[in-house]
Amino acid sequence: MLIIEVKDGEGIDKALKRYKRKFQDAGIMSQLRTRKEFKKPSVLRRNEVIKAVYKEQMKNKAEE
Repeated sequence: MLIIEVKDGEGIDKALKRYKRKFQDAGIMSQLRTRKEFKKPSVLRRNEVIKAVYKEQMKNKAEE
């Protein structure tokens, strides 16, 4: 649970901005999206490998 304490004289807009930043940093939405449906561990691993290959290719292109 995220708790944001509003300081004396602080506007609600600023407190809301801090809440949104804290919410995003906690990764709550990304966690909800991943838990929405089950993915087999083999599929997750395959996606990691594909992403790593892509990053390596982009890195090699940038060096050339």
